[in-house]
Amino acid sequence: MKGSQISYLWKNPDAARDFSTGVSLHSHTNRSKETLDFVVKVIASDGFWGRLYRRLEPIHSKHAILKVDYARGYWTPPLTPRLAFDLERRQIESRLQRAALVSITDHDNIEAPQLLRTVASARHIPVSVEWTAPFAGDQSFHLGIHNLPSAQGAEWMRTFADFTAHSSDARLTELLSALHALPNVLVVLNHPMWDLYEIGCARHALRVEEFLEQNGEFIHALELNGLRGWNENRVVRSLAARWNMLLISGGDRHGLEPNGNINLTNATSFNEFVHEVRNEGRSHVLFMPQYAQPWKHRIMRSMVDAVRNYPDFPEGSRRWDERVYHPDANDIPQPVSALWPAGHAPLMLRLSIQCVRLMGHAPFSGSLRLAWNESRQLHFALGEGEVV
Repeated sequence: MKGSQISYLWKNPDAARDFSTGVSLHSHTNRSKETLDFVVKVIASDGFWGRLYRRLEPIHSKHAILKVDYARGYWTPPLTPRLAFDLERRQIESRLQRAALVSITDHDNIEAPQLLRTVASARHIPVSVEWTAPFAGDQSFHLGIHNLPSAQGAEWMRTFADFTAHSSDARLTELLSALHALPNVLVVLNHPMWDLYEIGCARHALRVEEFLEQNGEFIHALELNGLRGWNENRVVRSLAARWNMLLISGGDRHGLEPNGNINLTNATSFNEFVHEVRNEGRSHVLFMPQYAQPWKHRIMRSMVDAVRNYPDFPEGSRRWDERVYHPDANDIPQPVSALWPAGHAPLMLRLSIQCVRLMGHAPFSGSLRLAWNESRQLHFALGEGEVV
């Protein structure tokens, strides 16, 4: 059946019956860099902890010797490439009893798939990336570039980096055209309606329209994001209908919860899956049960995963202060554990981490109850079973 089909596993437990394979798209490993600003935004969004944080921050700033630079500091997701790959594969193989294809897309980095290709169970993983592509001078779009030719992966990453340093809209169109010319490459516009750079929802929507006007012919699908809310994904569905574009899954996993949606297919390789999307115009998105949980709860759980300690993880990724980075005196990012002795990081940084941890212990707070009510109201709002 041509077009985009949407199913929900909690409504249709047999949704995968006619398919042989599940495809996990868009997930992150500890090779991704995530700004610390996001941690502060999560805290600020909670009533009690937000008020506490705003009250203490000016006091600390007045007396602190070193001010934490949240904009230039960053954290990395807790899972190594192997752990992330196994998590995504296990969900499909164990939950759905189907073969698994996994495409990991770290931010502007292909180290994870390159490393995984040395592991027997992941030898055929595609070389993929989430490319941050500047556009129109005040915006960047996150593009899922899946299945780059393995021999050209490093060259493409240098091309992407050079474009970021010397971006122009015309050059972006040239690069997307060149990617489209590679028959086994899949180009996805990730979370298209998320105003990630906070330029304003109206302005962001305008930029999306401009971007698709210039480059839509080279974008193979729009992402229904497994870590964004129901309302936003409903708008993406309308956007796809208006532009006559396919919808595709993309879990955007950063923590320990596997992707909230996958694609169902009968393809036996990633090349076949790309052919199905690009040439046959077919995509079947399956939302997993975790997507039905409250959105704020899931975001909080992902953040708690990021700042927990994992004694059984590989060396260098066990403690939160090994996975959080801050510029040193020479402006070089270093793990917090290398900058300060254990337990002696700047107060506001430790407070930020502790706030997130404590917020994670309150799953039945007022804000999460409201989120649950919203989730119940929108349970089937994307049009499951319909062809778009």
